[in-house]
Amino acid sequence: MLAKIGKIIAINVVALLFLFPFLFLLMNTFKGKMEILKNPLAFPTEWSLDNYIEAFEEMNYINSITNSIIITVIGVIVLNIFGAMMAFYLARFKTKANSIIYLVMTATMLIPFQTLMIPFVSIYGNLGMLNNRWILIYFYLGFGISLSTFIYHGFVNKLSVSLDESASIEGASKFAIFWKIIFPQLKPITATLTVLNVLWLWNDYLLPSLVLVNKDRTLPLNTYSFFGKYTSEYGLAMSGLVLSILPVIVFYLFMQKHIVSGITEGAIK
Repeated sequence: MLAKIGKIIAINVVALLFLFPFLFLLMNTFKGKMEILKNPLAFPTEWSLDNYIEAFEEMNYINSITNSIIITVIGVIVLNIFGAMMAFYLARFKTKANSIIYLVMTATMLIPFQTLMIPFVSIYGNLGMLNNRWILIYFYLGFGISLSTFIYHGFVNKLSVSLDESASIEGASKFAIFWKIIFPQLKPITATLTVLNVLWLWNDYLLPSLVLVNKDRTLPLNTYSFFGKYTSEYGLAMSGLVLSILPVIVFYLFMQKHIVSGITEGAIK
């Protein structure tokens, strides 16, 4: 009995430690700048939504969240489809060339993006391929396809080849086999990848800051606008941050069960 109570207390303490940064952030969004600087750990003396109202206007929130939604939704769809198709091709057509391609793709995941930033901006800037959200989606495909392919590849390898052979005997093309037989069975891992890629694309700051210089800015980019060289509007910045992360938190809470189910089914197959 004591062990059970101790376990419950320990779980609650750990949960509180994880929640504290968010609670601290949320609490300070209702304060003025001077009150935040004076006592950031205290509750607001007067609860006010002024920071949220001003942050909503300063961030051009409707335009920013629209850009974030377009980039995230299309980016995730492209990564899932191309990753699944590439994994199917590499897993089902086992040639030496495909083995080399797969090894190269997995090896690229070890290269940090920071090492590519300067040549990336230089080359694509000279080609006039920056400052466009569609180009940003194209870049996300290039940087994210390796992980998607890697995860899908392990799942496709666990699917029986007899399914492909039976469909092929019936006259189905490889394209039809993929869309009607293979891809529907990838639903659990697709849901898992969707959650992971949404969290990545929605919260990413570095790549959009290099590509979206003047327009089509996302929520993380506009949140940073509250931090200047000589002054920082902490209340507005925290309110903007809450407005930025709230949609993806709701999405994650709705989809989190698919992460566990995807990993579990992938292990069973």
